[in-house]
Amino acid sequence: MTNDARLTVAGIRADLAAKKISARELVTEYRSRIDRENPGLNAYLALSPERAFAQADRIDRMVERGAELPPLAGLPLAVKDVIATRGIPTTCGSRILEGYRPPYDATAVERLEQAGAMVLGKTNCDEFAMGSSNENSAYGPVRNPVAPDRVPGGSSGGSAAAVAAGLAVAALGTDTGGSVRQPGAFCGIPALMPTYGRVSRYGLVAFASSLDRIGPMTNTVADAAALLGVIAGHDPHDATSAAVPVHDYTAEIEKRVAGLRIGVPREYFGEGMDAEVRAKVEAGIALLERLGCRRVEVEMPHTDYAIATYYVIATAEASSNLARYDGVRYGVRAPADSLAAMYRKTRGTGFGAEVKRRIMLGTYALSTGYYEAYYLKAQKVRTLIARDFQQAFEKADLLVTPTSPTPAFRLGERTTDPLAMYLADIYTVTGSLAGVPGISVPCGRTAEGLPVGLQIFGPHFREDLVLRLAHAFERAGGSQV
Repeated sequence: MTNDARLTVAGIRADLAAKKISARELVTEYRSRIDRENPGLNAYLALSPERAFAQADRIDRMVERGAELPPLAGLPLAVKDVIATRGIPTTCGSRILEGYRPPYDATAVERLEQAGAMVLGKTNCDEFAMGSSNENSAYGPVRNPVAPDRVPGGSSGGSAAAVAAGLAVAALGTDTGGSVRQPGAFCGIPALMPTYGRVSRYGLVAFASSLDRIGPMTNTVADAAALLGVIAGHDPHDATSAAVPVHDYTAEIEKRVAGLRIGVPREYFGEGMDAEVRAKVEAGIALLERLGCRRVEVEMPHTDYAIATYYVIATAEASSNLARYDGVRYGVRAPADSLAAMYRKTRGTGFGAEVKRRIMLGTYALSTGYYEAYYLKAQKVRTLIARDFQQAFEKADLLVTPTSPTPAFRLGERTTDPLAMYLADIYTVTGSLAGVPGISVPCGRTAEGLPVGLQIFGPHFREDLVLRLAHAFERAGGSQV
């Protein structure tokens, strides 16, 4: 059994078929790694050994029979704790759902297991996916495996840390305003946000329903393509999933990138951007030009309004979605003398400070007299931001930007300043509001050894283009620029 912490989907499948390893040995090794490393990282909140070993035994029996192995055979997989897993605790990083075990699997999890993946457990995250640092979890912060005094990013910090530390080969995260891409950048791994509607949200605990997306976090772009190929596609359980044909992403990434027009929006290189991040991203763009891509300057004039727009729309939708956590149907119930008191006590003790803050912001934005001034206006600006992307894609095939204005910041550095925390998403929320696909890929490191992320946006449902450019960048040594 190899000790390599950077196994890949294709490598595992080939080694299983050649009987160099067994799926049961893989689960055993990854459980050993988790037992050894997780106490320091806090990346996993719950483990599912029985389920993982049962899947491993099914894969090993297929190998013994000489049967054709499924595309993700033997893949050690981690799942963010906001995605439903039958019988495995799904707490959303919140005390209000402590001990909750869903009676069903999310569609994405079901499809991955059908393709041969082995679910190792559930990963830590900001409470209800609300955060940019993974410090809002009720079960403690996650540490960045690259620099343990730094945050791993949020809200999918546990998934990013698990993959980067070799405690899973791949993980599912969710992205509402940057929660897959920013942790990917901070931990130095590829992390993909598909087009809104490309992947079913069935079984994803809702934060902001018009923004939430499930996406893969992996060691390589090829692995992200392999996972997307399995989880993408229409799902009758999710009315927002799109009946759009799914590309063969694994084949598409091998196509040439020479001749592609890459748009570079000047608005993404403004004030507040770390000098080392700027230098690395510019070096990454220069590498793409050497690969034959043509740089095109584009303007996206409504970018400055993205953070304000996002935090009106997302909090308004959160206020509505989180009303269901009242102590009546599931989760924690605080004893009280009356129904109203039980509601207040359950929600008061069950929700953390950041979730309460966002519920209050969203409720205010939706309240009588303020709906038109805030929520309705935010939706109009969202349309303008989406139009910026549409017009940019008339001049360029893809857009290239930084993922985050800074590398990973220190634990505790921004916890008392919510606005500074929100601004960490300044380059990611735009694509979220527009509904387009985006990926963060490693783009060198700072002098302190902290990873930098390069972000690539594509037109709706053109994940094939996004992945093709990301793969070419990775293969050309983009992580070392």
